Amino acid sequence: MKSRILLSVAAIALVAVPGLADAKPKPKSAKPAAKAAPAPSPYGRWGVDLSARDLSVRPGDDFQLYSTGHWLATHEIPADRPMTGTGLDVYEHTQANLRSLITNAPATSQYGMLYRDFMDTAKIEKVGDAPLKVDVARIMALPDKAAFTRDMASTGGRFGGSVEGFQVYADPANPAMNTIWVGSGGMGMPNRDYYLEDRFKPQREAYQAFLLRTLTMLGIPDAQAAAQRIYDFEHAIAERSWTAEDQRDISKLNNPMTAAELAAYAPGVDWPALSTGFGIGTPAKLIVADNTAVRDIAKLYAETPLDTLKLWQVTQTAMQAAPYLNQAWVDSRFQYVKTLSGVSSILPREKRAVALIDDGLGELIGQDYVRAYFPAIAKTKMQALVANLKVAMADRIRGNDWMGDATKQAALTKLSRMDVMVGYPDKFRSYAALKLTPGDLYGNVQKMGAFNYAYAIEDVGKPVDRKKWAMNPQTVNAYNGGLENKIVFPAGILQAPMFSPGADDAVNYGSIGAVIGHEISHGFDDQGRKVDATGAVRDWWTADDARRFEERAKVLGDQYGKFEAVPGVFVNPKLTMGENIADFAGLQVALDAYYRSLGGRKAPVLDGLTGDQRFFLAFAQTWRGKQREDAMRNQIATDPHSPRRFRLLGPVSNIQPWYDAFGVKPGDKMYIPPEKRAKIW
Repeated sequence: MKSRILLSVAAIALVAVPGLADAKPKPKSAKPAAKAAPAPSPYGRWGVDLSARDLSVRPGDDFQLYSTGHWLATHEIPADRPMTGTGLDVYEHTQANLRSLITNAPATSQYGMLYRDFMDTAKIEKVGDAPLKVDVARIMALPDKAAFTRDMASTGGRFGGSVEGFQVYADPANPAMNTIWVGSGGMGMPNRDYYLEDRFKPQREAYQAFLLRTLTMLGIPDAQAAAQRIYDFEHAIAERSWTAEDQRDISKLNNPMTAAELAAYAPGVDWPALSTGFGIGTPAKLIVADNTAVRDIAKLYAETPLDTLKLWQVTQTAMQAAPYLNQAWVDSRFQYVKTLSGVSSILPREKRAVALIDDGLGELIGQDYVRAYFPAIAKTKMQALVANLKVAMADRIRGNDWMGDATKQAALTKLSRMDVMVGYPDKFRSYAALKLTPGDLYGNVQKMGAFNYAYAIEDVGKPVDRKKWAMNPQTVNAYNGGLENKIVFPAGILQAPMFSPGADDAVNYGSIGAVIGHEISHGFDDQGRKVDATGAVRDWWTADDARRFEERAKVLGDQYGKFEAVPGVFVNPKLTMGENIADFAGLQVALDAYYRSLGGRKAPVLDGLTGDQRFFLAFAQTWRGKQREDAMRNQIATDPHSPRRFRLLGPVSNIQPWYDAFGVKPGDKMYIPPEKRAKIW
């Protein structure tokens, strides 16, 4: 089951790497491999790759080209990737380390066995699609809609879809306790825009072709007509679904109901059967997130013939199962998914194997990863950086001119209670109860799915465990925990060039410092304002605070709305507002913290560059990258983060120290007069 509930958990999204599949595994082990000697750094002696610059470009005309233009001109996107850049470099380095752990693990270990089974293509070809056909036969034999609903409810831990889904998360009214969130689902393409907007016609056609191939390969009679019925059903779901920008608004998502109220509000689904099948019983309270979509899709479900629903479930199952079947199925799925990202070749099989283990056995291999590759000094220095950033953010809160005194005090209280977690969780989860069967790749993927799903829902009705992580230690990302009021920085993101204990302070602050500031500031952006220090959902700003903030945010939004990502496709400022503000605030707070770290001393000049210049070059290096057009279109439609180029240009063009550092003057293409710059923090 794929949930589309977008809760208040904001990640930095440094790298967008397509997953192996839409399969279920999410969110004493094998002995780690010996730590290899570090390779020479490609980032120079103090942390920035100066060879990436194009010094023929004026910084004020195009800071991206000035700081990374030579790299952009000389680097190609790999055929099997939708993008390339700093984020992918760090990700690939991490994946190589994971591959070393996996390939050196005993074949009897959980991830050693899984890797070998995934790589045993001879056996996979021999098995073919027999396991899938068992699932298809079960689906097609369901006698009535009641049986179908019960079967759909079992997809929480296995291949298949559900038109309505459940997620365990903090209760907005009582954030110390977990409750059940309900959200709509059912679409095979990324979101409603892919069904409804002309710009995604090629992807629609590829998806419809995939549906037809799937049914044909399974021997479904009159496959053409059957594929059309499936697509029409999903198109109807899309018409009833919320936009991406509405799904990030916590105030719109906070719709509490009792189980009886939900049954009366959306009577088209047997909710007791569905919730019981998903393993959550009949909860006393639920949060119905995209409530009108849940209601309208429930009505659509009730009106849709059973035969159509069964065909839809067959294709949902096949889509998720395909990566673990023979090559014909892998190729068929890839023919569709490549249109979402613009890649021309599939990832090498060994990389797909590592990605499966990284996802399905995340904290198991993560524990070995941090033991082998994450030095204690990195955690110590990061904790000091975070503390410094929190002080700088507090100063920004006190110094802003749009918050009233009471709101400032509430913000400072929230900041003081914000937990910071670095590297890895205090306690790793156990995988001892997960029993995998050698040689059964298809079955083991579903076993991992069931195991991870059970872990995800085990806290329903229990106190929130703030020590649990929503990312694995090796993940190249970071996040703000929203209702949990915490920020998390996994070990995966804490490596060069994002962070290095030996790098120049200006570089660490300009890169990971801006990430830290980004995540901190989410507590005080257009959504953070709706979550108080305890994690309760309530607007703790006054009407005057909100009005002044929105006036300032609009200035930034108007700038981003003019950024053209690909011809005719512009950044959606309503969808990206929170992340744009966080990028902007994070850079300012990081610069303040860098100045504080100098202790009144003047920053040294290195390779002819001042401290401020190195700081901004490090920020530019963080967002160095290039992306395929189809991947960009996907990002604009689905991702609350702006494309990398604008995550660099948007913030720096509103900050006076950048103008001072590089002598940017009126007449330069990026120059914005001071009175027209955004001023939020």
